[in-house]
Amino acid sequence: MITHSVGISLGSNSTVESGVVVREVSTGNIVYMDKLFSMNDIELFFENYNNLKNSIICVSLPWDITMLDGKWRVLSKPYQLIHEHGKFLNRDNWMQRFSTRGSELLSELAKNGAEIYRFEVYLSRQKLNLYSNFKEHSSADCKFLQNALRDDWNIEELPVNMVPAAQLEGIVGTILAEKKLKNQTEKIFEFKGLDVINVF
Repeated sequence: MITHSVGISLGSNSTVESGVVVREVSTGNIVYMDKLFSMNDIELFFENYNNLKNSIICVSLPWDITMLDGKWRVLSKPYQLIHEHGKFLNRDNWMQRFSTRGSELLSELAKNGAEIYRFEVYLSRQKLNLYSNFKEHSSADCKFLQNALRDDWNIEELPVNMVPAAQLEGIVGTILAEKKLKNQTEKIFEFKGLDVINVF
């Protein structure tokens, strides 16, 4: 029986924070919230998390920021269409949107019986009416997301002062996981053997 939902907003590398949030499914209360950095920290979290079999887990897809050179390529990645005609050469994966960071750990957890899904933060925020018109991860965007989670989703444990963006996006992951339990999500694509889901 699923008793907890776990949301992880995975950073693109070890210098970008990752947010981990655990909520009780029955009450919606946050029982654990933290920010981690390295994959060793995330692996240690799962090793010490004793409720793995009774949890549903949603882990975000981090952007792939590895590039040869050129800031414009980094900024253009989210807007690249999927080219199938072969005229644009994808040298060094410069059109690859998502990083494979953490995929081995998540696949291993899934093999051991954990219920794990992936999600794309911005698509999920749009579907859950949590998307703002402010620049992503700016202070205004984070404040908007925090207020929306507290007021619209009744997450009363959130303080008045600012919570890190990664932890707020981790809460989005827990909401999506709980929507999955209610059969209110759909598979939008597959990434490294795990289903990427979003709300209908």
